Amino acid sequence: MKTRKYIVAALVAALSLSACEKWLDTQNYTASNTANFPATFEEAEMMVTAIYSNLNHMTSRPDGTFFMVSELASDDRFGGGSGSGGSNKAIDHLMVDNETVFDFSWEHYYKGVYLANSALEGLKLMEGSASDKEYYNQLLGESHFMRALYYFELASIFENVPLITATTQDSNSPQASVEDLYGQIASDLKQGIDLMSDKAYNAYVSAGHATRWAAEALMARVFLFYTGFYGKDSLPLPDGGAVSKSEVIAWVDDCIEHSGHDLVGDYRNLWTYTNEYTVNDYAYTAGVSGVDGQPLRWAGNGNKEEVFAVKYMNFCGYYYPGQEGYSNFYVPFFGLYGTNGTGNTFPYGNGNGYGTVASHLWTEWEASEPGDLRLKASILRVEDELPDYDTGDVSGQWEDCGLWGKKMIPVLAQAAYDRQGSWVNSIFWAAYPDFDQANNYGITNWGAHFQDLILIRFADVLLMQSELKEDAAGLNRVRSRAGLSSVGYSLEAIQKERRHELCFEGVRWNDIRRWHIAENALSSQNNTTMNNGGTAVVMRDGKYESRYKATNGFFPVPAAQIRLSAGVLKQNPGWDGADARYTTWNFD
Repeated sequence: MKTRKYIVAALVAALSLSACEKWLDTQNYTASNTANFPATFEEAEMMVTAIYSNLNHMTSRPDGTFFMVSELASDDRFGGGSGSGGSNKAIDHLMVDNETVFDFSWEHYYKGVYLANSALEGLKLMEGSASDKEYYNQLLGESHFMRALYYFELASIFENVPLITATTQDSNSPQASVEDLYGQIASDLKQGIDLMSDKAYNAYVSAGHATRWAAEALMARVFLFYTGFYGKDSLPLPDGGAVSKSEVIAWVDDCIEHSGHDLVGDYRNLWTYTNEYTVNDYAYTAGVSGVDGQPLRWAGNGNKEEVFAVKYMNFCGYYYPGQEGYSNFYVPFFGLYGTNGTGNTFPYGNGNGYGTVASHLWTEWEASEPGDLRLKASILRVEDELPDYDTGDVSGQWEDCGLWGKKMIPVLAQAAYDRQGSWVNSIFWAAYPDFDQANNYGITNWGAHFQDLILIRFADVLLMQSELKEDAAGLNRVRSRAGLSSVGYSLEAIQKERRHELCFEGVRWNDIRRWHIAENALSSQNNTTMNNGGTAVVMRDGKYESRYKATNGFFPVPAAQIRLSAGVLKQNPGWDGADARYTTWNFD
């Protein structure tokens, strides 16, 4: 496994340097090593930046990442894509089509853990000499936050994973208990909260870096999942203590009151189709005023509602592994299949056709909340908006219900067409003057998607506050922004509001699991009429209930890791039999 290679190589190098220096009894003044790096804030920043960069490398192959799994495995999306096979359809059915699906993500999650461990250990070298204690603590807190984030996503996908908290620890460690794993996650987040600056989110750290506020929000998300899914009343800590519900509430209140984050004026302004180059040419948005009374306009990357997001930049290419991850590949993965260069789906563009939206989401939402502007703001219904898009002509697309998510999908612009002379697959490609075409190799389909991947949004924080307090204040603040009337608090109201407000943002999967409604929710995908290659078919039985019961919603530890561990790692329940292998989209 590459991760273990990275770890072993680093350990060998460190031990070799240590042995040589001890034997020579001299200090090496010319080479950086674990005894002298980092020595400056510039070097410390390099170490911390590497932890974030790993998130970009993971984006280069999103198939087995937590965000992609959360979207495809939830009840609101099918696997989609072309043809009858593929890891995307397998994940939708809680199966795998081959044993290598999660190899890349496992390796890179542990690479991220290793980078966080390295930064934490390196920063300890500066503890006594750091001239700016506030900034030193900020970097230390960010490193704790990132390790917690990597481990929470690992635990959410696989549950049973090794807990490695030092670069000197044996990388072939056994899987940790759930209590130990979540204890470390909680400890890291608590340290992040204590260490990071209490200044407003945009007053101290650079965009894309973790903040105290992000740590408080992630603590709430972890707390709700752990206590809900495992039936506990607190989060464990490694020292035998615990994080209580009252502490989490205090942190969430702190985030809401002091972070500087807020809701943007209109929900539609969160999504790129309201960008200045598209908004007036798109029939759905042209001439429309928002809930705030202002013309619709994309709030942009790094807006006040983003609590934590993966950032992208104009550095996409293929010079080294993972470089393509500097473009947000989730965007084209969720793009409409088979439409490149035609413009007949304006303002939406081409992609792999992953994550087709399940028709029951639309019908249930429309019936339960007919005045909710977020329905059409979030879901593209082809029959309403794309009269020139003929599903019968899209011979490769499967599991198509005529519905697509609008939040993360390529967006086109007439200005880009005018400048380029043809339809290109991103508003960033030609519409934005600071986009550097020369360094992106002309890859209009994949190389120019710089929309942030929002992992935590302020609306989510408000809804978590309501759920934790069993109070409707945060819930109704979110509803008000959507133009909806206030409601009283109930778990059912929270469940519905989270589904509508946060659809297609990677949170639904863990929500239905922690609420213990996953089996029924997933089974609602059965008996859906859809198009496979332009032919109308019905999915009679996707085996959702039986696969969830067998796996509890966790996916397999990569077989390569189990082999390399020489039996130290054990496979998760539900993944050893033939029923775990995906063979068809329908099991009727």
